[in-house]
Amino acid sequence: MFLKLEYLDLSGNELKGGVPKSLQNATILHSLDLSNNSLSENLTVIIHHLSRYARYSLQTLNLGMNLISGTLPNTLSMLPSLKGLYLYRNKLNGTIPEDVQFPTGLEVLDLRSNSLKGVIIDSHFANMSRLNLLDLSYNSLALEFSQNWVPSFQLGSIGLRYCKLGPTFPKWLQTQNNFERLDISNAEIRDIVPKWFWTKIMLKDFFEVDVSYNNLQGTIPNFPPPKNIAYSLILGSNQFEGSIPLFLRGSIFLDLSNNKFSDSHPFLCASGAADNLYKLDLSNNELSGQIPDCWSHFKSLAYLNLSHNKFSGKIPTSMGSLFNLQALILRSNDLTYEIPFTLKNCTKLVMLDMAENRLSGPIPTWIGSTLQELEILSLGRNHFCGILPLEICNLKSIHLLDLSLNNLSGQIPKCIKKFSSMAQRTSSKDYEGHAFFVNTTNLGGNFSYELNALLMWKGSEQIFTNNGLLLLKSIDLSSNHFSDEIPIEIENLYGLISLNLSRNHLIGKIPSNIGMLTLLEFLDLSRNQLVGPIPLSLAQIHRLSMLDLSHNNLSGKIPTGTQLQGFNASCYEDNLDLCGPPLKLCNGGDPTEQSNKFREHDYLIFTHEFYMSMAIGFVLCFLGVFWLNLNKAFFMTCLFQVVK
Repeated sequence: MFLKLEYLDLSGNELKGGVPKSLQNATILHSLDLSNNSLSENLTVIIHHLSRYARYSLQTLNLGMNLISGTLPNTLSMLPSLKGLYLYRNKLNGTIPEDVQFPTGLEVLDLRSNSLKGVIIDSHFANMSRLNLLDLSYNSLALEFSQNWVPSFQLGSIGLRYCKLGPTFPKWLQTQNNFERLDISNAEIRDIVPKWFWTKIMLKDFFEVDVSYNNLQGTIPNFPPPKNIAYSLILGSNQFEGSIPLFLRGSIFLDLSNNKFSDSHPFLCASGAADNLYKLDLSNNELSGQIPDCWSHFKSLAYLNLSHNKFSGKIPTSMGSLFNLQALILRSNDLTYEIPFTLKNCTKLVMLDMAENRLSGPIPTWIGSTLQELEILSLGRNHFCGILPLEICNLKSIHLLDLSLNNLSGQIPKCIKKFSSMAQRTSSKDYEGHAFFVNTTNLGGNFSYELNALLMWKGSEQIFTNNGLLLLKSIDLSSNHFSDEIPIEIENLYGLISLNLSRNHLIGKIPSNIGMLTLLEFLDLSRNQLVGPIPLSLAQIHRLSMLDLSHNNLSGKIPTGTQLQGFNASCYEDNLDLCGPPLKLCNGGDPTEQSNKFREHDYLIFTHEFYMSMAIGFVLCFLGVFWLNLNKAFFMTCLFQVVK
């Protein structure tokens, strides 16, 4: 059996234990793929077992995505014909032996996402001239190569995320002229990036370069725009400063977030279109002044993040020319005036975040009329005023609506029942992600991107991403001037996770069937003028972990036998006629019951006194007859008076 078997693929099954013993007759096996199973045997045992029958034939071994334990054995050289070794996403641990020797003909070494420790040195890669892919990411490895080490290989793909390469920038990378993918993020590098590195990026077609989350410093040379295209440049979370150089316009995805860049004007307003740039993230820098009004150069942009800078003044009208824009994030700047009318042309917007600025004027009606694909609308912490337009109810796909801390007034529209996405219960299985179509000469197809939203959640600001945003269906209208009653139509939004209507002027009762919102985890109706009892249906919301009904005019007894008694008393404070645990009883009990008891007590006292007076009068009158010896007429008169 299996005597002539050369290629065997058993990936994606439910295999357990070790490599099947039935393969011992497969003496000419070239490729074995057992990835994505539940194999748990020790790696040393597996290598020893394979070397007994496929020592000189086995070229590709894929054991990725299993539960294989142990560390790298020093017996790997027992498979001298091996070209591809895939051990990613296993349970490998321990320290890599100093004397471990990889097969010299190895072309692919993928050890990412394990728990390996120790130091990788020059000798581990001796004579490996054919190595093309090296991925050691997500381990606890340190690469300590000699200062002038020249590897014998030319790598096409380098993955060293979370490996310790620093503190100096790895000099051996200068010898690598063929790589299309480089990931040295989170590598503890604290250095100025040498000029030769930027030259390599400018001159080559790259798939991805990621040097984020280090402590890279200095300015980036201002090369002219390149003729070639880099797919993805991720330079975020470093200390780069100065002006953003022109040659970075050649990227398709460009992330410069969390740096110290102070000038974006040359980059944005240079002559010539940047048709290949689809994603641009300049958030968390030191960019100031007005946002440059040069967006007509960037027709392909689908994602634009300028948040957490120092931009001021008006939002440029040329942003309305970004017809393919899906995410526009301008949060936490110093922007003023109204939202420009031209943005209604950005009909593909999925996310519009302008929170934490000084924008003013009414909420534009065209947001609801033309931005039909909006899932996230965050305009909180601004100076918007006027009523909430009825057109806002046309946002059927809305998941997150944040209009808090503004000057909005009037009624909460009853038509919010048209938020059909909020009326549906969503699971993580329903998440399809967000993507846009890239159409370039060298690259085409749909590419996904992450959406991040910062919002108040259970008392603190938290970041929600991707499917977390899809699952978090939230309405926040707090700290405005909304009046009238809470519309009962809100009971139809069964998918709501968070509802915050606090610090308004709402009156009337809490909707009696609010308990139909069984997925609610956060409910804040505090600091309004709500009256009446807490609805019994509120006890049906078993997921509720944050509740605040304080500073209203609620009355009656807090529903018992539920988690409502588990909240702190401060959640109910300043409701003078509200009683029951966790509050103290009002005058010993429910005010309604107390009132009835008082009326019954008064009635009993009145009845008792009436009959006592009648009895005393009769006795005194009767004794007077005999004691004073009055005549019969007087006796009859007295008796008549008593009976009367």
